[in-house]
Amino acid sequence: MPVSATAPTPSTVTSLRVRSGRTVELLLTLFALVVVGLAYVNVQLATVGEVPQLVWWHLGTYAGIVLALHLVLRWRARYADPLLLPLATLLNGLGLVMIHRIDVGTGSEVAARQLVWTGLAVLAAAATLVAVRDHRLLRRYTYLAMAAGFLLLLLPMLPVVGQEINGSRLWVRLGPLSLQPGELAKIMLTIFFAGYLVSTRDALSLVGRRFLGLQLPRARDLGPILVAWGLSVMILVLQRDLGSSLLFFGLFVAMLYVATERISWIVIGMSLFVGGAFLAWQVFGHVQARVTLWLDPFAPGQSDQVAKGLMGLGHGGIFGTGLGEGYPYITYFANSDYIVAAFGEELGMVGLFALLTLYALLAERGLRTAIGAREGFGKLLAAGLSFTLALQVFVVVGGITRVIPLTGLTTPFLSAGGSSLLANWIIVALLMRVSDHARRPVSERRQDPTKDLTHPRGEVRTR
Repeated sequence: MPVSATAPTPSTVTSLRVRSGRTVELLLTLFALVVVGLAYVNVQLATVGEVPQLVWWHLGTYAGIVLALHLVLRWRARYADPLLLPLATLLNGLGLVMIHRIDVGTGSEVAARQLVWTGLAVLAAAATLVAVRDHRLLRRYTYLAMAAGFLLLLLPMLPVVGQEINGSRLWVRLGPLSLQPGELAKIMLTIFFAGYLVSTRDALSLVGRRFLGLQLPRARDLGPILVAWGLSVMILVLQRDLGSSLLFFGLFVAMLYVATERISWIVIGMSLFVGGAFLAWQVFGHVQARVTLWLDPFAPGQSDQVAKGLMGLGHGGIFGTGLGEGYPYITYFANSDYIVAAFGEELGMVGLFALLTLYALLAERGLRTAIGAREGFGKLLAAGLSFTLALQVFVVVGGITRVIPLTGLTTPFLSAGGSSLLANWIIVALLMRVSDHARRPVSERRQDPTKDLTHPRGEVRTR
């Protein structure tokens, strides 16, 4: 049969060219830097009526730091998701703006220190991209990551380096520096959960009995979730940190659901956490104080932090007072724990919803990366890191708006604090690495470094 002149022949068929997205990333990053610059100028004009040279120096330094990471992406991960860097840049930059605005109101100099931490955090992200050339290599260190995560969580309990601040023992002091090891522990535990669940998800999802429509696991398979529950209760009791306890246990339950697609794990996990939280509320005084403050923030004889935060949000209304026009510094820890309330006062409900939309986009890009990953470990790792960011934002905003009791967690990228900034930029770097592998053309993709030989039946034998 003759071949049509218009029909493609094998010699004329070409593969579609995959766009790296780096030009789009550069344009969006420049747009984010322009927004940050305008916010800086607006704060200065509203507070002191001029823009000093120091502000331009801050802007130039921040732009140089972010654009340097863009160059690293072009070098080491040129197929990474092009929206991750602009979103993180905008959130981090707006955090610097609000911290600077609070500095103007209080006479402090936290913004300069936060800019230094931003440089160190972006440097850590670049080092992660260079050192972790293939995210699948992290699966080799599953149990080492577990040990490192547990060690980081236990460091604040040590008598010499551990430090208690505001009733919670979460800090480690090393000379002039204070670090919160739990921020880095969440990355280590996410790597462990991903490596463990990708190996055991068949047993967790297929084996067991059904009861009242739920697939119940075997007793031996309950061990990991009981260990995670015990760890979260230990953090709640010993370190007096409700936020981290909820974060770690919620992360594990969410990753269990992603790995097994069984609602029974969510029911079991939430039942365990609610039971443990209720028991802690009955036994421990500091938990009772948090719950009392949640139920009645205006009651006399207790901290008025929640009340001042709510009044600040009410002062902002729908459209806010305007950057530099409010009084966010009246609330305690306005540049760290309560920076969301500061944004709510000066940008209003509209501005606060815009910030939450940025976080939703960041989590969505992470979950899209998980969907696009071609192997189980990458899917679980990207999903876990995305849930970490989303759950932390929910816990922080929920505490400030009285949806849940107040916790001591920081808002990712916005709050003052080096440990949080360092951990969140590393999370973004890992998401970039997974998305780079997922979007990379097949012809340029490396062979799985964690695999060895393939059996004739198609099964893969690991080393």
